Amino acid sequence: MSQAGVPEETHDAGGAPAAGASPPSSARGSDGRARSRKGEPSWATTPAIRRTMLGNRSRDTAPELKVRRAVHAMGLRYRVAYRPEPALRRTADLVFTRARVAVFIDGCYWHGCPEHYIEPASNVDYWRPKIARNRERDAETTAALGAAGWRVLRFWSHEDPARVAAAIAEAVRPAGSGAGPGGAESD
Repeated sequence: MSQAGVPEETHDAGGAPAAGASPPSSARGSDGRARSRKGEPSWATTPAIRRTMLGNRSRDTAPELKVRRAVHAMGLRYRVAYRPEPALRRTADLVFTRARVAVFIDGCYWHGCPEHYIEPASNVDYWRPKIARNRERDAETTAALGAAGWRVLRFWSHEDPARVAAAIAEAVRPAGSGAGPGGAESD
């Protein structure tokens, strides 16, 4: 295998696909629609859109990293991309296990921000139910974690990281503790 994870025999010395070979993400079916690696019709309208969407991160996004840096600078320690409840298949962006606080930094597009979400012009029959299901799952997650004794904090990716970090610190630190870097939670 090459570094890109594609069998070497499908590439010539210049790195271009060999004659007759095409990467799985740009495969097309007899109907002309892009196909996934498994051969089903792709949700993407073009191979370029598919590559862009596959390149989106599920963790360590820029807004998440900014919030994590700000929270860390306040002396708070946390777990990253962690399941607060192991039996619940949901992963929070930051988890403070002792304080039982789970933090989610939701992307405006993927979670349907009321302020910034713009429905796509193409493939609406795919995206509308997908975003609606993401919203439902967010509500289910918040309810399930709340029922298990967790405090769930949700923020949009467009929110000010310093304000988000301050809200997290207020939720994690006991009221009136005035805990600075020396009295911070450590997970």
